[in-house]
Amino acid sequence: MKKYILIVALAFSLNGFSQLTVPPNGGNKKAWVGEKIGITDVTIHYDRPAVKGREDKIFGQLVPYGFNDLGFGTSKAAPWRAGANENTNIEFSTDVKINGKDLPAGKYGFFVATDPNNCTLIFSKNSTSWGSYFYDEKEDALRVTAAPVENERSTEWLTYAFTEQMPNSAVIILTWEKYRLPFKVEVDLEKTQMESIVRELRSEKGFNSKALNQAAQYTLDHHMHLDKGLTWANESISGPFGEVNFTNASTKAGILEKMGKQAEADATMKSALPAATMLELHNYARRLIAAKKAKEALEIFQMNYNKNPNVYTTNIGLARGYSALGDYKKALDYAKKGLAQAPDELNKNNVAQLISQLQQGKDIN
Repeated sequence: MKKYILIVALAFSLNGFSQLTVPPNGGNKKAWVGEKIGITDVTIHYDRPAVKGREDKIFGQLVPYGFNDLGFGTSKAAPWRAGANENTNIEFSTDVKINGKDLPAGKYGFFVATDPNNCTLIFSKNSTSWGSYFYDEKEDALRVTAAPVENERSTEWLTYAFTEQMPNSAVIILTWEKYRLPFKVEVDLEKTQMESIVRELRSEKGFNSKALNQAAQYTLDHHMHLDKGLTWANESISGPFGEVNFTNASTKAGILEKMGKQAEADATMKSALPAATMLELHNYARRLIAAKKAKEALEIFQMNYNKNPNVYTTNIGLARGYSALGDYKKALDYAKKGLAQAPDELNKNNVAQLISQLQQGKDIN
């Protein structure tokens, strides 16, 4: 009985074996390429055919123009599979625009109906079929047009690449032989980023003061959704998981200032100053100088000096503070003290340049 079971098991193993891993047939190469556009993941998986000496015989011949009956499968009007072997797949982690037209987040089979002047790009909801033999236009999620560009030099292996990258867009180019087909992918960065922040703050990250402040700081840096940013800033300070520190208070004050609530912003910063570190006070005073508030900046530099007397950072701070008010003599005195305390050659050279400017009667800010 045991011998019989062994023979049956062996027969099943031989007849139902899993195939070994080997290169794709036809000498094609499997490839994938991806990139983030904003916070959106864009990934393309494709098989790369080669020209193999068939220059000037690819498009219009090996890849026939338009929609065709390939002689196999259910489709009688199939586009090119935009690669070789299996479907070319393109996946977007958020909603995007393709050449200006909306496409929801998802994974799509990618096809191209080629044309010498104006190609049709097809994003199909069916991403699992083999090639385009079973293509069905009813499964189209989006069709857009794109103009092909002729290359002077031939590209041997079909390639997808991201170019012309911007914070909210990139151009994807399909290149093969002397043929280049570009299409633009755009994301609504503000919308996707805010949706991501709201989603992440509903996870364990929302129980952390630093994450709440980071969310508030994003709205401040991009001057958008300030009401929501203020809510997050308040939670980062006084919420159940909040903490009072200079960083959080500075973010809140910045939002209040952009909302036109200057008195509240000033009161928020004033209450946070005692907890600020030497470097935080120094940087805050420099921001005040940049905002043309030289008198207030000098007060902060002096406060910092009183807390941390006669050290490199506070001496240079007073040099900047007095310089901002046009008192170059006092500024020069503190700059010279800072020069003797410079922690390294780079800082020493920088202070030497500041001293030179003050000696010429020039503001160093």
